[in-house]
Amino acid sequence: MKKIGFILLFATLLGSCASKKEIVDIPIIFDEQREELTKEYLATRYGLEQDTPEITPKMVVLHWTAIPSLKKSFEAFNRSTLPNWRPDLVNVSGLNVSSQFLVDQDGTIYRLMPETTMARHTIGLNHCAIGIENVGGTEGLPLTKKQLKANIFLVEYLASKYDIEYVIGHQEYTQFEGHELWLEVDDGYRTTKTDPGMDFVEKVRKATKKLNFKPVPTK
Repeated sequence: MKKIGFILLFATLLGSCASKKEIVDIPIIFDEQREELTKEYLATRYGLEQDTPEITPKMVVLHWTAIPSLKKSFEAFNRSTLPNWRPDLVNVSGLNVSSQFLVDQDGTIYRLMPETTMARHTIGLNHCAIGIENVGGTEGLPLTKKQLKANIFLVEYLASKYDIEYVIGHQEYTQFEGHELWLEVDDGYRTTKTDPGMDFVEKVRKATKKLNFKPVPTK
């Protein structure tokens, strides 16, 4: 824990003097256990038997953490296995939730794991989705303009590297049921999401309109 605290302190200090267009690496634990759980998830949830937990990104999914600080958000994703407070998910897989990126309230962008390694953040689509988590999202701690700008930058950055076809909010994920990218094998495994709010999502889409992302499927 001391090491984690030092990394967070260092990253926070670095981020405070960095421009919002820089990405600070503060990797979460990705040990042998997490790697094996990730490959198991790909196999059992998606039917993808792979030697590595790599993905081919086709979309970016925007989230909020509903957690009030960078430190606590990082801690929620850091361990390899789900903590006891997520019994709704542990019966599906013991793999902890995470995302590739975490954006603090001041707009500082943190990369938690390699961009093309699978993170568990969106049912049915983890095999092709890069996740961007934003600290906050509660009534008392709404997402900020600096986070919005950081998300816009990240979407443009990712689209310059990968063949990104969609940018969606987490609350839109079920609209992909029946789509060629949807691979979840269990018809009963769904959770209701409201993050990060459609106002936030539409502002990101409007700012990246020039990239010609595909519209989200409608049912």
